[in-house]
Amino acid sequence: MLIVQKFGGTSVGDLERIQNVANRVSTTVKKGHDVVVVVSAMSGETNKLVGYAEHFSSNPSRVEMDMLLSSGERVTASLLSIALQEMGHKAVAMTGRKAGIVTDNHHTKARIEEIDPTTMQNAVKEGKIVVVAGFQGVNEDGDVTTLGRGGSDLSAVAIAGALQADLCEIYTDVSGIFTTDPRIEPKAKKLDKISYDEMLELASLGAKVLQNRSVELAKKLNVNLVTRTSFSDEEGTLITKEENIMEKPLVSGIALDRNQARISLLGVKDRPGIASDIFNKLAAAEVNVDMIIQNKAVDETTNIDFTVPVGDLHDAKAVVEEFVKNGEIQDESYNEDICKVSVVGVGMKSHAGVAAKAFSTMAQNNININMISTSEIKVSMVIDEKYAELAVRSLHDAYQLDK
Repeated sequence: MLIVQKFGGTSVGDLERIQNVANRVSTTVKKGHDVVVVVSAMSGETNKLVGYAEHFSSNPSRVEMDMLLSSGERVTASLLSIALQEMGHKAVAMTGRKAGIVTDNHHTKARIEEIDPTTMQNAVKEGKIVVVAGFQGVNEDGDVTTLGRGGSDLSAVAIAGALQADLCEIYTDVSGIFTTDPRIEPKAKKLDKISYDEMLELASLGAKVLQNRSVELAKKLNVNLVTRTSFSDEEGTLITKEENIMEKPLVSGIALDRNQARISLLGVKDRPGIASDIFNKLAAAEVNVDMIIQNKAVDETTNIDFTVPVGDLHDAKAVVEEFVKNGEIQDESYNEDICKVSVVGVGMKSHAGVAAKAFSTMAQNNININMISTSEIKVSMVIDEKYAELAVRSLHDAYQLDK
């Protein structure tokens, strides 16, 4: 088998843990498998580098930030390769460039466009363990780019797809995918299997185990993912096609996303195309808009509310201010003291009453719902942040996810 193994920041947090990773990779190789390893920067390293940059500038160049931040993963890759060599293995560290990862030009938020796996394939044929620095690639001009927070997961999945690997294992500090965050609800249970679509919803809704873009790519490339802990031999959670899961639970998990801000636009000029203009400008500024509510027009104006990630709030404000100056928005307000709690499960497709139970659970706990969004397998509610953990525990109990 060809296995891609990805180790996150906590798994390579210090030299002792890097040695632990080397031991785990060595064990996999000794079982007769070919292994390509993808690594993150050591825990805390990326934040430290960001801090260095912000010492000199409150708004550093994204091109320079990519050059800076990509160094963290290169350090880890080199150290792991050295450790493996010392254990008697043939190992080689590769940057994103050497691994053949080509991205677009969106610095700090690049997307992988293609991978030429030739160099990696040749190294594997030579019996080498390939250790790739995750989170990075190069654009068509040869400039270093990074894939955004959690981008090492994306690197691993893309490499697994390009190499047609049999399995992609994502090692983190948690033992798999749980019905909700065990730190909030101790009764949360670990799932043996979950579908791509459910995991995609959980990842995009704030579950921190996997980055949503990596799940999206795994589904597209049909890569079987396993997420597990690097600190024990405990079995993890398999993320796979829905048809590979025999029993589809009504609800698989409760997700909480605290990284949300609500923007309220008051007195928006009610003309054809105003919403299109606003949201196109937000898209051009790479602001990721989530929920949207527009009220019925009164006195030739309307109100529009929407949510964005907190990290996009600064860029969103700049766009909104343009429309305020032009007189097309009378007033605006911003609220960061909110969160989004979501109920996710493929079983919703064939069962009624899931949303009703969520709403009644909120009502029983005197939690006011500010915004609602639904899909075929998800019900999301925006509530005040102070009720976040109460909402998660109440919903987990309502759907009996600990059973």
